[in-house]
Amino acid sequence: MSDFFARPEAGFLIAVLLVFLLMMFLLSRLLRFLLYRDRRRQPEAQPEPAKTRSTVIVDGSNVMYWKGGAPNLDTLIEVLDSLRSKNLKLGVMFDANAGYLVSESYMHDSAFATRLGLSAENVLVVPKGTPADKTILLAARDMDARVVTNDQFRDWAEEYPEVEKEGFLIKGGYRKGTLWLELS
Repeated sequence: MSDFFARPEAGFLIAVLLVFLLMMFLLSRLLRFLLYRDRRRQPEAQPEPAKTRSTVIVDGSNVMYWKGGAPNLDTLIEVLDSLRSKNLKLGVMFDANAGYLVSESYMHDSAFATRLGLSAENVLVVPKGTPADKTILLAARDMDARVVTNDQFRDWAEEYPEVEKEGFLIKGGYRKGTLWLELS
């Protein structure tokens, strides 16, 4: 076995293995987020109109800047409360560095979930080096969800043309201290 590590191609093979393992980890995280369904039994609801999307993915790293320009989880909590009041199913995704912005240390899914009053299955912090934008757009596509953000996702419009469709992106912010959301 020690002869193997002395060979020049050993480093390349180890790097390939590590990249493969990272991709499998990322895929498992994304699948866990996408496949989660509320396990509580709920009475049958009336069918929703065909054009109504009841699930939203919140770009947590974007929304927490909406009030005052500095990252603040209270801003995100207020937005989530507003969306909950409209009976929308919520998922929140963050860039890997989001915890450092609000608590000066890394925060994983369950730490954010606790602070936001959500189940850990509804929160995803993407791994370092992974673009959250693509993960958000992929989840929204797979779940037929809309996205709450002020990001235009222009860099992703070719791969995700839905970003240019009216109503897919839910814009928001604060005017005179009052939250507004474009929930058309």
